Amino acid sequence: MSMKAKRLIARVILAMPLLLLPVSIMVAAAPGEAGTGDAAGLKYIGAGISIVGSTIAAGIALYGIGIGGSALLAENPNAFTQVLILAGLAEGVAVYGILIAFMILGA
Repeated sequence: MSMKAKRLIARVILAMPLLLLPVSIMVAAAPGEAGTGDAAGLKYIGAGISIVGSTIAAGIALYGIGIGGSALLAENPNAFTQVLILAGLAEGVAVYGILIAFMILGA
C-alpha cells in the first residue's frame, strides 16, 4: 500500500466524527424527545465530544510513546517499566475524558 493511500485512509477515519457530528446534533435535538427544551440533547453531544477528543489525544500520545519507547528499548532493554508507566499515563487521558462525559451526563 502506497503512502498516499495510507494518508487518505487516515484522513477518512479522522474525518468521520466531523462528518457525523451534524447528523448527531439533529438527532439529539429532535423535537419529539421528552426533554426540558431545545438544549436537552446537547449534553449528549458534549459527552461525545469529550470522549472523542480525549481518545484522539491519548492515541497521539501513545503514538509518540510507541516511537520513543521502541527506540529506548532497542538501546536499553531494562527501561521497559518506564515505557510502560508512560503508556499508562497516556491512557489516563482517555479515562479522564470518560469521567468528564459521565459528569456531563449526570448533571
